[in-house]
Amino acid sequence: MENIIYLIPVLPLIGFIICGLFGSKLPKSAVGLIANLVVVIPFILSIYLFFNFVEPIKANAFTWFSVENFKVDFAFHIDQLSLIMMMIVTGIGALIHLYSIGYMHEDEGFHKFFSYLNLFIFSMLLLVMGSNFLILFIGWEGVGFCSYLLIGFWYKNKEYGYAARKAFVMNRIGDLGLLVGIFLIAFYFGSIEYTDITANIDKFALNDPVIIAATIFLFIGAMGKSAQIPLYTWLPDAMAGPTPVSALIHAATMVTAGIYLVIRSNALYNLAPFTLDFILYIGLATSILAAFIAIRQNDIKKVLAYSTVSQLGLMFIALGAGAYTTALFHVTTHAFFKALLFLGAGSVIHAMSGEQDMRYMGGLKKKIPITYWTFLIGTLAICGIPPLAGMFSKDEILVAVWEKNKIIWGLTLFSAALTCIYMFRLVFLAFFGDFKGTKEQKEHIHESPSIMTIPLILLAVLTVIGGILNLPHYLGEGISQKMEHWLNPIYTGLHPHTEPPLTTEMEMILLGITLAVVAIVSFATYNKYVVRKAQADIVENLSGWEKLSAHAAYINELYDEIIVNPTLNLGKFLKNIVDRYIINGIVEGVAKTVRGGGNILRLVQNGNVEFYIFAMSAGIIILLLVSGFLSH
Repeated sequence: MENIIYLIPVLPLIGFIICGLFGSKLPKSAVGLIANLVVVIPFILSIYLFFNFVEPIKANAFTWFSVENFKVDFAFHIDQLSLIMMMIVTGIGALIHLYSIGYMHEDEGFHKFFSYLNLFIFSMLLLVMGSNFLILFIGWEGVGFCSYLLIGFWYKNKEYGYAARKAFVMNRIGDLGLLVGIFLIAFYFGSIEYTDITANIDKFALNDPVIIAATIFLFIGAMGKSAQIPLYTWLPDAMAGPTPVSALIHAATMVTAGIYLVIRSNALYNLAPFTLDFILYIGLATSILAAFIAIRQNDIKKVLAYSTVSQLGLMFIALGAGAYTTALFHVTTHAFFKALLFLGAGSVIHAMSGEQDMRYMGGLKKKIPITYWTFLIGTLAICGIPPLAGMFSKDEILVAVWEKNKIIWGLTLFSAALTCIYMFRLVFLAFFGDFKGTKEQKEHIHESPSIMTIPLILLAVLTVIGGILNLPHYLGEGISQKMEHWLNPIYTGLHPHTEPPLTTEMEMILLGITLAVVAIVSFATYNKYVVRKAQADIVENLSGWEKLSAHAAYINELYDEIIVNPTLNLGKFLKNIVDRYIINGIVEGVAKTVRGGGNILRLVQNGNVEFYIFAMSAGIIILLLVSGFLSH
């Protein structure tokens, strides 16, 4: 069994090495085959482990280092949580790898792209399989590095390079918080092994300052990786990367690392209700702000990017309410429908000859029917339309929040309503009405090849049936809450969220209210963009809240004014003034002093013997006079 566990992360690493070193000499078909196999095989092995799972397994490769009583193993911990994450990473990853063969086929960096994707899968597997926080941190940094490489993949475009740099820097800010949290855990627990922390958690009291500090710093790491306020602005800019990158890294896997971190550390968070409340409010603010911004975006990928930020906010709302399983359930369903939406957007962009602006689309549903129908399924799921997967996971979040706070429930429902507005607006602008692009674009429009549409169809199927993973309890004891029961053994201590105490009638009322709001908002959006044929407005013509939404609430401009520009100006000052005049002035001043002294001394070294005799005689006379003067 241990050999299988080791093989799962090693195979993508081998793929990275082969594609990276030898890919340029291999045909593209061979590169695509190798890159896909090293992800598909781990997916199959993960399924095998899942169906043969009996109890948690620790596969200890070797002892990394040991200092007195502090020991860190390079080991993998396979339990209920890691198995779910492994299947998501490798399963969704395999479909996106397959899609990428068609999407990136004409790109000159084909082999390099797949080597980066394989390295990302390897890093993500380390993150979710590691038995301690240090292995998690290696994977954490690895996916951040791969994100930088893939966002800036088309590096000849300077704007893409800036976007990659922005993602790298903002993730480093969060990573510092994660490191501090790990250091605190290591110092106070004497270990960073998950099992050791769980075993010693009862030594700390509820809301112990140490626990609060450690959990807050861990969450700062999650803020960066999972794009929460204030560290979220990198993710919309990350759409500069190829669309498969957006689907894999910024929708289905990497950005969910923060949710995994909190769930994995549930023993700590259960003792820190203060931190859970903090997470709840940050998630709520992020969800509403990102949804508001998405309403007036015209770039099809930017809409989906802000949608991802908003959905991540919903996951953190669930975590803040203590509903860990609900958060992971939404991670899973979101992986299905958001990967589908991003790949569908890629298919639209492919059909539109690279065009991403929805103002130049329209009428595409008859031109690219497979893309349209699969994209529509993803949209219905993210909006919470029954019986698709998104409806079940969103409803669970709303039920958990209702128990926590009724006002927060209302605000969460408001965020869900905004989701319907921006997603149906996207569908209606892109697929309905008359085509608004150029004649050349219209002649070029065609459905994507089967190697791109097959992953869309498979993801659409998962989006339709994904809700069965954790059906609500009122549908029957035998078929409901499967994920809840599966994950219960990983929760330790004061689990803040248990089976919902609400009556079935109350849950049905809440569900009815939610569906009524979704229906009203969806119909209103349909009426505006299909019946009345409203178009996406030119940003310069907008005013009020619409202008605020189109300009992303001016958050980037705010960061530029208070952080970026002052930092750049400080750098220019240090370069032009401190470095040039002070540091260089000191160095050059010393050199000039030495050189000037040398020039003076050189005058007495003139090669004239008479001058030397005169100087020596003068020196002797001076010494005698000084000696005589001192003797008296």
